[in-house]
Amino acid sequence: MERLIAKGCILRPRPQRKTDCGNEELSDHRVTGLLPAGASGQSSRMGMTLLNQDLTTGIDYDLEALRNKYDQERDRRVSRRSTGKGQYVGTGGKFEAYSKDPWAERADRPPVQEHTSVIVAGGGFGGLLVGARLNEAGFDDVRVIEIGGDFGGTWYWNRYPGAMCDIEAHIYLPLLEELDYAPKHRYSYEPEMFEHSQRIGKAYGLYDKALFQTAITNAEWREDEQRWRIETDRDDVLTADYFILACGRQSLPKLPNLPGIDIFTPHTFHSSRWDYDYTGGDFSGNMTNLTDKRVGIIGTGATAVQIVPEVAQWAKELVVFQRTPSSVGVRGNRETPRDYVDMSKPGWQRERRNNFQAHILGLRPDTDLVGDGWTEVLDTLIPETPEDIERRLGRIPSRDERLLLAELNDNAVMNTLRARIEEMIDDPDTAEALKPWYRWWCKRPCFHDDYLAAFNRDNVTLVDTQGQGVEGFTENAVVVGGEEHQVDCLIFATGFESGIEYTHLTGFEITGRAGTPLSQHWSEGVRTLHGMSTDGFPNMFIVGGNVQTVNAVNAVQLLDEQAQHIAYILDTAQKRNLVAVEPTTTSVDEYVNLIHSSEKNKENLEFYIKCTPGYYNAEGTAKRSEDTFFGGRYGDGALAFYDMLDHWRKAQTLDGFALTPSPDGNSAEQ
Repeated sequence: MERLIAKGCILRPRPQRKTDCGNEELSDHRVTGLLPAGASGQSSRMGMTLLNQDLTTGIDYDLEALRNKYDQERDRRVSRRSTGKGQYVGTGGKFEAYSKDPWAERADRPPVQEHTSVIVAGGGFGGLLVGARLNEAGFDDVRVIEIGGDFGGTWYWNRYPGAMCDIEAHIYLPLLEELDYAPKHRYSYEPEMFEHSQRIGKAYGLYDKALFQTAITNAEWREDEQRWRIETDRDDVLTADYFILACGRQSLPKLPNLPGIDIFTPHTFHSSRWDYDYTGGDFSGNMTNLTDKRVGIIGTGATAVQIVPEVAQWAKELVVFQRTPSSVGVRGNRETPRDYVDMSKPGWQRERRNNFQAHILGLRPDTDLVGDGWTEVLDTLIPETPEDIERRLGRIPSRDERLLLAELNDNAVMNTLRARIEEMIDDPDTAEALKPWYRWWCKRPCFHDDYLAAFNRDNVTLVDTQGQGVEGFTENAVVVGGEEHQVDCLIFATGFESGIEYTHLTGFEITGRAGTPLSQHWSEGVRTLHGMSTDGFPNMFIVGGNVQTVNAVNAVQLLDEQAQHIAYILDTAQKRNLVAVEPTTTSVDEYVNLIHSSEKNKENLEFYIKCTPGYYNAEGTAKRSEDTFFGGRYGDGALAFYDMLDHWRKAQTLDGFALTPSPDGNSAEQ
């Protein structure tokens, strides 16, 4: 049998493209962060593909063997994880301590009873962007209600050592142009992102009415008053003309739902509630309390990839429990001077974001403004336009041929990543265990400069569970394959509750017109207009990528586009003297039908049900598009979605909304 890993596929060079990476030249290796040193004599540049009458001619690996390997790795994980998402448990009830805020002492305050124009649930980037865009539109009394002790959302909670964004900071951090702020690193670290969240709150006056350490317990539309009534766990009774949900996904930790977790006695905490009292030190390191400790980490996803190298520097011994390895390319993080990006051009951040998104969509813009591992990989996965393929083949490619070409390009990426592991890891068995055997988009791709090298340290042990995961816990040990692994401390890097509906995500019920709960309204499936509002719930809007919006790797751009859209609607309603705006049932039905008829969503489902289990495919149990993390969304891509919203606003008709004029006004627009 031919080998499965090709260190140098026979690949076709792509046309030279321009890069703009902060006015400096980067070698292909530094840009891609993927190419292994000493690849074979064949050209191995990223962005190449195999196109021939016989599409598989020239590949130097066994395609069928590789497919079988992927299937085998998936199947053994699915068979072990038949409960799907049931393998995890939330942090309610007996596990409530895992969600406790370690960053702020609870401050007493008297209950608030007050009316404001807008109440926003959530103070992460989504809530901050809504507040900022509404402030720009003239709303100066926006109230943000946030369960944490400050603004920041994900970057309030995730203060573990090594935490950083994995999207370039100049396109990830919100409102850089508006605040004239230049990130300090190419990929910002958590302290800077938390500080930037506070900067936004101060710049847009959002601290004035913010209620921190406060959870909403009930939200109800009062038809007779044409306003929302909000109750909280602080006995606040608040009213607002508009209610906006900006409840992000990265705040509800999840734990492995395994036998013995409730009797396990070593010290434990979730990565998003890091216990520096136990570890010592702070974000920058100095975790000296671990120098005599055997520390375990469950999880090898995006969070663990950042944590492992940091803990490895301080722990007497680090044991990493792995179910499925991540794909890991080079991060290439470094400090960035203020002129790293030309910030003098109006609209520079949106242009840079759109350029990045164009690469994600495989649109191949002539200039790569970001030039990192994301864009280089995507240029490889989709290296040619359909017209280019037709010219090379001399015919219009069939669907099967297009899928095969995509598979071969994907193999080129993953073979390179696996070859890089072989070169970096000293121990062959550890190297083999760290290899990801799945398609690149099956799990969240990771990029890091120090993760793989950490496994060459004498004090780091990888416990590969062979896809079966941890079996359970005894009083003082983690059980894998019947073997007990004793630890002094166990860190759960097990992620967040991602595949959940808003009524769970919010933690409270939302009641609309005629006393209808949102959970009942959506009992047969989510139904919205543009993913941001629903019929029967006047003056209520949703911000986030959770329902019927669009797939966007850069989630913050999606949040900003939504915030600007909602700000436009509220501003227009105010100018037209409207007391209520609500999408009609007809407009919602039409949009839901558009989502459900999307061929792209059907293709995505076909792809993800074949993937290794993870939160992208409901832990291998997805049966419908809506079951997948990326399913049930607008099918034509993020740029088309943003363009659709822009055209809708430019029409200036509030099309699809029922409009209720103020009793003392005279708005006749319907």
